[in-house]
Amino acid sequence: MTPGPAGVTDGTSVDVVAVSTVDVPSAAIAALEARLTPDERARHRRFVRAVDRDAFAVSRALVRAALSAHGPVPAAAWRFGTNAHGCPSVVADQAGSPPLQFNLSHTSGLAIVAVTRGPRVGVDVEAVDRTLRHDIAGHHFAATEVAALRALPEDDQGLAFFEYWTLKEAYIKARGLGLAIPLGEFAFTLRPPAPPRVQFADGFEDDAARWQFWQTWATPRHRVALAIERTGPDLAAGLRTIAVEALVA
Repeated sequence: MTPGPAGVTDGTSVDVVAVSTVDVPSAAIAALEARLTPDERARHRRFVRAVDRDAFAVSRALVRAALSAHGPVPAAAWRFGTNAHGCPSVVADQAGSPPLQFNLSHTSGLAIVAVTRGPRVGVDVEAVDRTLRHDIAGHHFAATEVAALRALPEDDQGLAFFEYWTLKEAYIKARGLGLAIPLGEFAFTLRPPAPPRVQFADGFEDDAARWQFWQTWATPRHRVALAIERTGPDLAAGLRTIAVEALVA
């Protein structure tokens, strides 16, 4: 895999790497599956659909390759632990100091990983053309977000939903708490071209100044959001897309 930006090593940037999970050659899938750990193979077997099994194998290889672009560990040798909420991290003796951090997201057709040195990071990617079968915003978003959505023309509400959803997912993933954080307890304000802003409900244990948010398009149908913990100046962020063949090189 092509080495990542040097800025991750010195803590000045986030490396965001995407790979397509569509029409992956069977030979590449077989090679990636052979590199799964025993635990990963057990998870891999639980997927019913072949497309989900393939996406899992690609995603795991992407994480390992992205980490090896910034740490002195061969791709196959990375070891991971999880916290009480199931969020994965590099084990301490491999993470270094400041620790190498990562977060993975995948959706229909794409997997994406974000890597930093020191700050916690969360990433979410969503295919914006998928159909929403329930009023997720009405049931889970903050009242100000719901009001902003409902004020838009109906044809614009679907895309706006994913603007909020990717940001909210990225934030709870960066916190390492997942859905233990109620989605209605924090609200985003979208103000392009300026970065999004977050506001927390009274009594919520966090400080909005601690977080940097960034959004981009990975493809015309894939919206990406990052939440990056501020430990100093804002980090540069940029997305690079690689071919799946780079993961089996």
